Amino acid sequence: MGSVSKVYFTREITPENVVKLYETLGKKLEGNVAVKVHSGEEGNQNYLKPEFWRPVVEKVNGTVVECNTAYGGERNSTPKHLRLLKNHGWNELFDVDLMDEEGPDVELPIKRPATHLKSDIVGKNLLKYDSMLVLSHFKGHPMGGFGGALKQLSIGCASSSGKVNIHSAGKYLKAEEQDTMWNDLPPQDHFLESMAEAAGAVVDHFAGNMVFVNVMANMSVDCDCCAIAEDPCMKDIGILISTDPVAIDRACIDLVKQSDDAGKEHFLERVTTRNGEHTIDAAADMGIGVQDYELITL
Repeated sequence: MGSVSKVYFTREITPENVVKLYETLGKKLEGNVAVKVHSGEEGNQNYLKPEFWRPVVEKVNGTVVECNTAYGGERNSTPKHLRLLKNHGWNELFDVDLMDEEGPDVELPIKRPATHLKSDIVGKNLLKYDSMLVLSHFKGHPMGGFGGALKQLSIGCASSSGKVNIHSAGKYLKAEEQDTMWNDLPPQDHFLESMAEAAGAVVDHFAGNMVFVNVMANMSVDCDCCAIAEDPCMKDIGILISTDPVAIDRACIDLVKQSDDAGKEHFLERVTTRNGEHTIDAAADMGIGVQDYELITL
């Protein structure tokens, strides 16, 4: 990764174009490949369905991976999450691994300068994989402002306890402390910086064997973790791919800002009221990636 990262982009959103971008990027993921997706909360209408991701998952011969949540819903325990994965059709198309299905969790060291977290807590099954393809639906988020590659790396790859660790900026470390955590949240920027710290731990664990895809479709201000989510407020923009999670998230934010869509102000209000871009800035400051990029349109 140099001072400027390459981000490849196409406006036509199709499953086949995800594969085309992966081939154009020229970064071959090898070994046992984890494919991080968002399984979609029960009732959510905006998440990207298994059928959309099927060609690229098959291209890398990957295993779809997910983790349990730390809030109410149908994904906060292993039995419920396994049932939802099946009901949403993931198991019909892919090998699926709920990485924190069984304990004990493992702690990834944070090798970069960090202010809040001592480690990143992940499901033990993450250690089975040699590389990771991070498939992100770029959209808004009630707490982080937006969700893209950095959120998938941090909250997305963390176990239930890991999510508690990040949301509390390192104060709480156990899944059973989640009720306490929601009533004792840290300052917003501490949470955003904790996301960056956790993302760095996953990036360092895979040591460059990662590819990031952000799909700018169904862009609601709400995350796929919301059972009741707003409908999209912007028209679809396109697909991006990079080996740099900072650059790809920055490029997505820039594309929203450059859009002439009337709904962008509503979307950006969600980002700015949560100071969401601070996650990108913090990750760049840690050296996880760079914010300068070359957008190469196909």
